[in-house]
Amino acid sequence: MSGRLTPRRPRLDLRSARRPGRLRAAALGTAFVAVLVPSLTACAGDASSASGDSALKWTSSYFPAHWDPVVAGSGAQFRHLALVYASLTRVDESGKAVPDLAESWEYNDRGDEITFHLRPGLKFSDGAPVDGTAVKAAIERAQKQKNSALFGDLTSIGKVRADGLDAVIELTQVDYQIPQLLGERVLQIASPTAAKSPAKLDQNPVGAGPFVVSQLVPGTKAVLRKNPDYWDAENIHIDNVELTSAPDASTVVSGLRTGVYNFADIEPSQADEAKKAGLDVFVQPGFNASNISLNVNKAPFDDDRVVDAVRHAINRQEFVDKLTFGYGEVTDQPFPKGYVAYDPKSEDAYPYDPEKAKKLLARAGHKAGDLELDLVIPAEDPQAEIVQSQLAEVGITVDIKIDKNWATPFFAKELAFSLYGTTGRDSALQTLTAHFGPDGPLNLSSPYQPKAFEEAVAEVRRTPLEAAGYPEVLRSATRAGLESKALVFTHSAPNLMAKSKSISDLPKNPAHINWTGVTIGGAK
Repeated sequence: MSGRLTPRRPRLDLRSARRPGRLRAAALGTAFVAVLVPSLTACAGDASSASGDSALKWTSSYFPAHWDPVVAGSGAQFRHLALVYASLTRVDESGKAVPDLAESWEYNDRGDEITFHLRPGLKFSDGAPVDGTAVKAAIERAQKQKNSALFGDLTSIGKVRADGLDAVIELTQVDYQIPQLLGERVLQIASPTAAKSPAKLDQNPVGAGPFVVSQLVPGTKAVLRKNPDYWDAENIHIDNVELTSAPDASTVVSGLRTGVYNFADIEPSQADEAKKAGLDVFVQPGFNASNISLNVNKAPFDDDRVVDAVRHAINRQEFVDKLTFGYGEVTDQPFPKGYVAYDPKSEDAYPYDPEKAKKLLARAGHKAGDLELDLVIPAEDPQAEIVQSQLAEVGITVDIKIDKNWATPFFAKELAFSLYGTTGRDSALQTLTAHFGPDGPLNLSSPYQPKAFEEAVAEVRRTPLEAAGYPEVLRSATRAGLESKALVFTHSAPNLMAKSKSISDLPKNPAHINWTGVTIGGAK
């Protein structure tokens, strides 16, 4: 599910030769049975050591359902898997791709091949080498594994050649987005040895990231220790991590206050309580956007007048006021305002106008109360109630249906009306294609796409990221995508965190949680 679908609680918030002439870029099952990683020696003792000064005690409402990075391609889980797995690139505080496992990369003159040069001497926690062969295996597995959530993100990638520490990627088209794409949101690289059994990898994760899992209780807890072989280990000052699934939102702040946890993602409704408890509450930058999804291949949304009526019936400010407690903002695009891909020219194209919505419905032949829609969602969600109320004002009756297996019909494009939210992408173009492309996982109306979108996307791919005109080319693609009748964007909610004051400030890498340089209790 490459669009990074993000279920939240209680709402749906809703991844060797250096040839001359190349562009150079510097660089759940038995849910409560503990799974012990056989190759590691740390067991119960790690859990007790997680109370030391250099121990991170992180509780999260996004605890991973899967630890195989090829499968765990949804929601905010990539932030947790990044404890274990490293990637070819990562993003800096400006959102730019910078070296991670790859120390540098370069395109050929045509822009249809890119070579990543890996750091020498690296190995996975099971001893397998981090080399071109490992990269090749990771990409091919993401493309071919039956339960891969990532294959739709890799459409520009053809063949991959391994040459020692180099991974040479032949592209199916010119695409300068690849360094942004192959970061920790899409290509967290697992040991190819461990990945020979994806089912075992899902319970015994093996990567080359900053930490190594020593104990895993599926769906509940993971205990990790610092990886001394991580390429940037000298800047990792945390010795142990205990990651737990937050038992209930109402208990998180009390757990932080009493020291049961020292780091947590929190809901905006908890922010004031956390501040009063003396905790540091901060917003980690991100690209989150919540949306209403329509299927234009199904009645009544096969009528443009009904679609436009829904667009004009939505009061975005109500979502912000009732759900984000002052931390969010309205957006009618898959990006928050101020982001490079946000298109000011498209802003407020369908302003809140319930009277206009009523007129559009009348023109479509619908009297007040005769149009009844099922809004299918995976769990109770206050966003659904807001949608229900706002559409009732214009004469549309909405019945909220909860389907715990909602993902199956959503991604099969069988639903007509739903909600979701995304955490965005490091590649803005990937966000656009996920929402508006004919094969986009978040396009409930697949294979429908706006007429000008395909060429606008191609132009973005053909434009180097450092080109002076790149931002406007990208915004033009956003503009083309927003011609889609399949989506109504509502608001952007923050990545809101709370931590003990003993934890130093985190780097402001957009949408990511980066533990590089972070100290706990002054320990280094």
